[in-house]
Amino acid sequence: MKRPILLFIVVALLAVAGTAFSAEKFPAGPITYVIPFNPGGQSDVEARLQQPFLEKDLGVPIVITYMSGAGGGLAWTKFAQAKPDGYTVCGINIPHIILQPLSQPYVAFKTEDLKPVCIFESTPIGLAVKKGSPINSVKEFIEFAKAKPGKVTVGMSGKFSGHHMAALQFMKMTGTKLTLVTFTGAAPQMTNLLGGHVEAVFGNSSDLVTYETQIKVLAIGADKRMEQLPKVPTFQEEGLKFFPRIDRGVAVPKDTPAEITTRLEKAFLDTVNQDAYRSKIVAAGFVPMGLNSEQAKKYISEEAEVCKQLLKDHDLLKK
Repeated sequence: MKRPILLFIVVALLAVAGTAFSAEKFPAGPITYVIPFNPGGQSDVEARLQQPFLEKDLGVPIVITYMSGAGGGLAWTKFAQAKPDGYTVCGINIPHIILQPLSQPYVAFKTEDLKPVCIFESTPIGLAVKKGSPINSVKEFIEFAKAKPGKVTVGMSGKFSGHHMAALQFMKMTGTKLTLVTFTGAAPQMTNLLGGHVEAVFGNSSDLVTYETQIKVLAIGADKRMEQLPKVPTFQEEGLKFFPRIDRGVAVPKDTPAEITTRLEKAFLDTVNQDAYRSKIVAAGFVPMGLNSEQAKKYISEEAEVCKQLLKDHDLLKK
């Protein structure tokens, strides 16, 4: 009886040693960075800006792939079941990863299945119309919408996303009724606005900066005017205490070892703190953040309480 027990102990110790060795050597190969939306949107732009800095820091290729669908829910559902070895990371959007499990009966992932590595930026959400639109202000947009209840189409990137919640909040605050049109990402959302397929969008600041010459941004959900959009008033300036935004970060599956998470956290935070990187994302319309894994967990937990109340107010909490 002693020999099998001894053999079991030796095998177990070797397994532990092998795990420790692999963690110490992490990363030893390419890392796949999953973008849960279409190419060309904010998450993609951000990842592409990060890519060279991450590759230099980690010493391995960063392979960016896309898995759009269900407002990010398809990627997050599949990613929650991925091998927790650090070789696959996934972009996360807040409040999307909170709202979907709370509101959608078909969503198979839980917010807690996604272990945040860090939150690296945010984009205030603004209301915009096409350049040739007769609407020139938030006040005019509200009057236009009230004159045509339920007929004004407004594009948003994903259902039960930050854009969706912004639209619901806006309608409640202004007494308007809009027809919300969902797209699979920010890029098709803006394409459809420019093509005249929707009359307005609730869009991210980075898109509003990119398309500034082709659109009219009526207001932005920041606490003060953005440096990149100095002529655009805040919603507060327009009489609405309204500060919608989307935060972005990156996550690993919940059972990823702490030492691997810490290594990835360091690489992303070091990237965020690079002046060469920060200047690029600021110019692109992003607002830099730098929450580490523990800070991100706490922040997401706090935001979850806010989201639960918002969904409850609109009777959208999952039954």
